[in-house]
Amino acid sequence: MDDRLLLGIGSADSQTQHRVTQYFEELKQSAGGWQLCLNALATNSYAGNDHVRFFCFQVIEHYLKTGYANASSVEQQCIREFLKSWIQGLNGAVEEKSFILNKAAQLFVFVCLSDYPCRWPTLFHELNDTLRLGSSSVDMYLRILQAIDDEVADREINHGTPELQRNTLIKDTMRQECITTLVDAWYQILLNYETLKPALVCACLKVVGAYVSWIDIGLVANDRFVPVFLRFMTQPLLRESTCDCIHEIISKGMDPIAKTKLIESFASVLNSAGILSVELQEDDGDYLAKLARLINGMGLQLTVCWQKLVKSHGAKGAAQVTFEALESKVPFMLKFLGSEDDDVSGTISPFAHDYITLLKQLLPLDDKHRAIVQEILYVIIRKMKYDSSFNFDSGGEEEAMFQEYRKELRVIYNNLGALDSELLLRVVSEVFTQTVTRWQVAEFQDVEVAITLLYQLAEALPASNSQHFTGDLVKVSILQEMMKLLMTSGVSCYQHPSVSLQFFETVIRYEKFFSLHPQFIPDVLMAFNDNRGLWNPSAHVRSRASYLFSRFVKSVNKVHLQPYLESMLGSLQGLLVLHTPYNGIKQQLSLED
Repeated sequence: MDDRLLLGIGSADSQTQHRVTQYFEELKQSAGGWQLCLNALATNSYAGNDHVRFFCFQVIEHYLKTGYANASSVEQQCIREFLKSWIQGLNGAVEEKSFILNKAAQLFVFVCLSDYPCRWPTLFHELNDTLRLGSSSVDMYLRILQAIDDEVADREINHGTPELQRNTLIKDTMRQECITTLVDAWYQILLNYETLKPALVCACLKVVGAYVSWIDIGLVANDRFVPVFLRFMTQPLLRESTCDCIHEIISKGMDPIAKTKLIESFASVLNSAGILSVELQEDDGDYLAKLARLINGMGLQLTVCWQKLVKSHGAKGAAQVTFEALESKVPFMLKFLGSEDDDVSGTISPFAHDYITLLKQLLPLDDKHRAIVQEILYVIIRKMKYDSSFNFDSGGEEEAMFQEYRKELRVIYNNLGALDSELLLRVVSEVFTQTVTRWQVAEFQDVEVAITLLYQLAEALPASNSQHFTGDLVKVSILQEMMKLLMTSGVSCYQHPSVSLQFFETVIRYEKFFSLHPQFIPDVLMAFNDNRGLWNPSAHVRSRASYLFSRFVKSVNKVHLQPYLESMLGSLQGLLVLHTPYNGIKQQLSLED
């Protein structure tokens, strides 16, 4: 190894860095380069220099990928002995960096893929033996197992036929030869490090959750593990990882009847322990989001089970049992959907979406389910409201996240319309009327969402060619009354950019209303041409209003516009004057416009 050159690792000088990189590339390509690096790591020659050690691991990794499979048995044994000795030496005074440990775990994976079970049948038993060496070895053990699962069981990775056959052989052999021993080791890790090193327990729970998808479910969903999971759910440092682990357990592919029993067994013990009745005011939003994810998983899995059972001949009774299990999770779904924390609410929204879809198969709805649908609708309406701190002028990441969350809510809103249009129209009409008739004393959030609900009806209750004012007389009557109230209430004068924008967006969405009621056209033109629209203090409102105004003018019958052309041009004149360095006129439209 060129020690003098290696001192340049991490240097700011680009030429030095280039020479170092070139040197390691040469080591990768040379026949004995991996042995130099192996010896350097084995003798701890570069203790304290993690960059050099990481490069050495990369050289060995390259060898494992390209030359190891065809190497001599002596060279292969040399690699295996190095890996065993390296993990045994981890429990010294100096703690290894995570990126070093992860890279070392990758080496174990490549050797496992090549040697297990044929050339190294005792691999996992030897790994288990390292657990007695200390917490650092336990950490490495868990990283290795996680990396192996990522490679042999991750369905998101596209493998060719040889790789799939290899991975199947590894999993089958592990199930036959060592998985019971591994599970026993996991159980001991959970017990031994519960208070000593909670981070190791969390890593172990992640491993359990990963492996449960392809091992016997009875190895972890039993009277030995479940009480431990319950205890962990009461410990702040462990409960989030425990939620994730249980979620993976209930998500395992299974027969729908067995899956229902599994979910109900977990739901029963969690509910009995008061875990599902947690107060949403709790400070730990991350935990509540994890718990919401768990309940969401239960709901989604039970929905899939029910769908399978209703299609299965002779499974009517089992389908009813599953449906009742699903119904018992709805109160929890409603509670978490209504959480003040949008992350918590958004996490469980897929359950709400799928539950609404399921109810479409039960039409006509009975009073019980109509009440549930109405409650979901009221939750959606409340959650669609902007927070008072929302920055409409220069939104950042939080504002962007809320807008995405609002899109999810609109999808649920639209699905509610497809499920029960009569209920949706009634509730929206009530909320809209109550809010708009008192807009002068209402908060901007309430006014904006009321107009948005009217705007969104066009998607929730779609009409062919946007003919919203023909066809169903009940729908047409309600829509017309709401549009008339929008125009006559004076709500367009509300001094907030979100309300102004939503007013104009709604006017354009229902532009055909003005062909039926041309008496409201002057009010719209006036709104566009004063400080509510083109002269609004907000650049964003002015810009959007300019576009919407052009659309409105094009959509309205020119006969109805004729009387107002002169006044419109007069109001626009101030916006059309060009500003130059010589005329001293202040330009009304900014670059933002």
